[in-house]
Amino acid sequence: MSLRAAVLGHPIGHSKSPALHLAAYARLGADIGYSAIDVTEESLPAFMDSVRAEPGWRGLSVTMPLKKAMVSEVDEVRGVARVLGVINTVVFEGAGASLRRVGYNTDVAGIVNALRNAGAADGPSAVILGGGGTAAAAVAALQELGAVSVDLYVRNTARAEEARAAAGGLGMDITVHSLDGAVEAMAGAGVVISTLPPRAADGMAAELEALGGRTDGVLLDVAYDPWPSKIAAAWHAGGGTVVPGLEMLLYQAVEQVRHFTGLAEAGSADVIDVMCDAVGAPRRVS
Repeated sequence: MSLRAAVLGHPIGHSKSPALHLAAYARLGADIGYSAIDVTEESLPAFMDSVRAEPGWRGLSVTMPLKKAMVSEVDEVRGVARVLGVINTVVFEGAGASLRRVGYNTDVAGIVNALRNAGAADGPSAVILGGGGTAAAAVAALQELGAVSVDLYVRNTARAEEARAAAGGLGMDITVHSLDGAVEAMAGAGVVISTLPPRAADGMAAELEALGGRTDGVLLDVAYDPWPSKIAAAWHAGGGTVVPGLEMLLYQAVEQVRHFTGLAEAGSADVIDVMCDAVGAPRRVS
């Protein structure tokens, strides 16, 4: 029986997840197919019912706009995903009547490892741009890096429920601000994580350049197309370290591959290197 996995989202045609996963499975010798499937929030319940009836499913990667909605479609939520209320990974355990769909969040590991690989310091002063599901994962990641508080900047301060809930569940201090005041705070932060959609921070790039100061911290921009983003270019021009969202995508995919294959060596350097090759990312420095 052939095994299957897929990434779900809407739209989904741009996803680099198939390239990452297929490269890893080939290197590991795992006979798992992987595809991208366009699924909306409205069609998600019917899709999840259909996969329950189909044998051979190993797992699902979950992207926007399904990360919160997926919580209602699984049989169990494990790990930090229980606190965040946001799932980006579904693992199929058992078979037939005993099949269980288990939800995880590997975005947190993706953010942590991307920042650590870029040399982010422990216990950083931290700023997050945006307040949705990825921002919630960013809160958890920053706590793992040793941050004790975070400043969150959003367009509408009433729409930061997911990030607020994550901070509350983790016992982390969070202060929510209007996005209008973000640029000066960013310039002085040790770590900045932008969870804004592509091009949404373009106007902030001009403000950052106008400040004319140094940006000594690390900026992770989860958007990776187009790249470099204007905010990433402005940050780099100020002397800061820039981490593209592709790095986060890579490291969260490593954790998914580990879940879907059950192989500890999914996180080995040679597997990560072939995944980097598949999406044009630089190989890791050993």
